[in-house]
Amino acid sequence: MRVVVAVDGRRGEDLARRLREEDADVRAVVPASAPATAAFDAMSAPEAAELLAELARADILIVDGRPSALTTELVAACDRMSVRIVPLSARTSDRRLAASLGLVPHEPDAPAAELLAAPSSSVPVEPVRGRVVTVWGAHGAPGRTTIAVELACALSGPTRKVALIDADSHAPSVALATGLADEGPGFAAACRQAERGALTVAELSRISSTLGDVDVLTGLNRPGRWPELSHPRVLSALEACRGWADDTVVDIAAPLERDEEIVSDLFDGPRRNAATHAALEAADVVVAVVAADPVGVSRFVRAWPDLRAAAGTTPVRVVVNKIRAAALGVDARGQVRRTLERYTGVTEVSFVPWDARGTDAAMLAARPIAHVAPRSAVPAAVRRLVAESLAPRTADEPATTRHSLRRLARTA
Repeated sequence: MRVVVAVDGRRGEDLARRLREEDADVRAVVPASAPATAAFDAMSAPEAAELLAELARADILIVDGRPSALTTELVAACDRMSVRIVPLSARTSDRRLAASLGLVPHEPDAPAAELLAAPSSSVPVEPVRGRVVTVWGAHGAPGRTTIAVELACALSGPTRKVALIDADSHAPSVALATGLADEGPGFAAACRQAERGALTVAELSRISSTLGDVDVLTGLNRPGRWPELSHPRVLSALEACRGWADDTVVDIAAPLERDEEIVSDLFDGPRRNAATHAALEAADVVVAVVAADPVGVSRFVRAWPDLRAAAGTTPVRVVVNKIRAAALGVDARGQVRRTLERYTGVTEVSFVPWDARGTDAAMLAARPIAHVAPRSAVPAAVRRLVAESLAPRTADEPATTRHSLRRLARTA
């Protein structure tokens, strides 16, 4: 059986050696992205034409399953040449990509005999459905974008793919806060593609920007483009993101009003806050951010009924941001906790302290606080929030977590 291996470095050589031990005829070992580059533009270089000719004489292409190496152009070219693709996918997002292209993913350390064996038609495709985490906050500057960015960084990991989306139709700021360009395709482009039914995992990877381990869909570069973020478009785009990332963190605007329905005669006319309501509707969990000062707490309490009505039965995790004694006096956390419990009924509250030095350094560098000041109290508090309230729980993990134990201790 003739095989071409497209895996980088020593991993590719080790894989070729294991395949030869199974009597496979390894015709070539090339960089992971070489077949995808050759399939995209075979006329760009003579080496690309030679690689495609070698690939046409092979039976199997074993390729790294990351998006840059496994593309729709490569799959189409291999289909024309009757070459079977075997993707090596370590991350959940890579397995999603392979499944979306009609391929059966394999672990990178799978036995060589398994890679060479013909796939069974009865191989079940693992149902994958990512989670949507929507970050909302009342009017003012409670720190919605800061919390959203830090949440995305805290949720990301070697085996988990995280996406960050700026769906703020009033004052989008994720690109400005993270130093990403907002002139190119972003969430608005994803919404347009979703409306046409053309938003795939590969397309999402193409139009997104990279922020460390997080893929970002930037927001509108002009607030006047808000009609592009219609309710059906946003719902479709977020549904597509579930197959793209394990966690999708969505930063939305503060207003929750539906006044357009009163002043507009068009039933399906544009709604300025449609993106906010769609993101709340699609959310698996809502993170509500409160500014830790008298004005911020008051605004949150007044907006709480509207948030609960828009979120429905979706669980809401309340995060009090920028907590400090200078703005609230002695026992700042206790005062905020008692106020929220009295006027909103919220008993579980997470606190993120105020760190002027770390926040200013991140703003100056246009990077997340976790990247610029990893020892800051802000990313530490966000990581604690993720561990206690937002970390995905495995099937064999007991339901009693450290968070619930702390709640029982406090109640006692």
